[in-house]
Amino acid sequence: MYNIWARKNARSIRYQAFRPSSIVLPVLAFWIFTLVFTECQKPQPANTIEATAWIGTWGTAQQLVEPHNMPPQPGLSNNTLRQIVRVSLGGNRLRLRFSNEFSTSPVTLKSAHVAVSTGGSIINPDTDRGLRFDGKTQVIIEAGAAVTSDPFTFALEPRSDVAITIYCGETAPDVTGHPGSRTTSYLLPGNAVDAVDFPDAVTTDHWYIIDGIDIMAPEDANAVVVLGNSITDGRGSGTNKQNRWPDELARRLQENPETRHVAVLNMGIGGNCVLRDCLGPAAVTRFARDVLEQSGVRWLFILEGINDIGGARDTEAAAAVARDLIAAYEHMIDLAHAEGILVYGATLLPFGGSFYDSAEREAARQTVNEWIRNSGRFDAVIDLDAALRDPTNPLRLLPAADTGDFLHPNETGHRMMAEAVDLTLFERVAKYPKRNTKHENCDDNIRDIDLHFHRFQKLCSNHRRTL
Repeated sequence: MYNIWARKNARSIRYQAFRPSSIVLPVLAFWIFTLVFTECQKPQPANTIEATAWIGTWGTAQQLVEPHNMPPQPGLSNNTLRQIVRVSLGGNRLRLRFSNEFSTSPVTLKSAHVAVSTGGSIINPDTDRGLRFDGKTQVIIEAGAAVTSDPFTFALEPRSDVAITIYCGETAPDVTGHPGSRTTSYLLPGNAVDAVDFPDAVTTDHWYIIDGIDIMAPEDANAVVVLGNSITDGRGSGTNKQNRWPDELARRLQENPETRHVAVLNMGIGGNCVLRDCLGPAAVTRFARDVLEQSGVRWLFILEGINDIGGARDTEAAAAVARDLIAAYEHMIDLAHAEGILVYGATLLPFGGSFYDSAEREAARQTVNEWIRNSGRFDAVIDLDAALRDPTNPLRLLPAADTGDFLHPNETGHRMMAEAVDLTLFERVAKYPKRNTKHENCDDNIRDIDLHFHRFQKLCSNHRRTL
């Protein structure tokens, strides 16, 4: 069975299908006991077990794909796209999610497969599995919606690469996806959904339509969402290296026996803002989708605000942005705490020497960082500013960690960011009740977001965007 999320104007409606299984019980009491006990051990329908067992192991933040990032020829319609992702946790039972959130017309997936990737476009054919949606191989994703596959058995190793291959029917002229994949995708004409390799494929370094992977995990497993902009999305990391700072954090978590139960979900969007739509929906708008609606979230990192500050045109505007960022952080913290999610704040990195550099913007950054460090509102603080700034010129990034644009960390910088995270943060017992992953009150939370942040989007001025 599959679930549909219809999203419009930051409001979310979840439709879930449930079909109880029927069991023929033998007459003898022994067999009754045996069969009932066995049935209790079976994975239950998604809407029954989601609250305790479904954990996101990979996900990406969706946006409307810009014209220059659209799929290359031959395009998606009636063609096959293979995309590679690296999961964080492993498991034996999966479900995949696909999104058509920003399109204005339906998208048809004629077939979708998942397999272990062995490098490039090559898969291990012994692991190839066709997906089903409510028992069918084909699914139509309505405009503004997302679909989730039926759960299926699959041997998934932690931090392994997975190939998701989709054979598309008709697709929309406007495409939903994640341009900042920093991972190569492969496009072939016609139906090649079960091909072992795509040797003659057209390549592109973007993701389209794929949205997330959930695993069935032990109850002690949980996920951390990293909410951010281009720095979190991986600007400055290496293509196909999977070494964004959230990737490096996932590596550290798996290397530590005490934190191998923690999945990492990267919800960064390049050019994103907290207070207004820039590239992708504003963080306050997408908060429900990218944090509250993700499966099994227990922790949240917030590292975002640089692009908001970078758009301030004068001293008064910069001060207003700083105030509004602090108010936005507070509301996001409250919403997360209401769902049992611990919130960790990360200080904003230096941008001295970049095109954002000005005295008034630097003052705003300092105001925000001072509040992050000392307000006591976050459950913990990761001082990335202190970790990456140049001690001889603290308004700038450490040269060894800088891409050269004075704004984005390079591969060394991404590794340093991950190393600045205290892993004992993931061993804490939360002081908030464990979140309700059924999202019975999700609409109320989204209404809260609408009410609290409507004024912020009015206050924010237009400004330049950066990837």
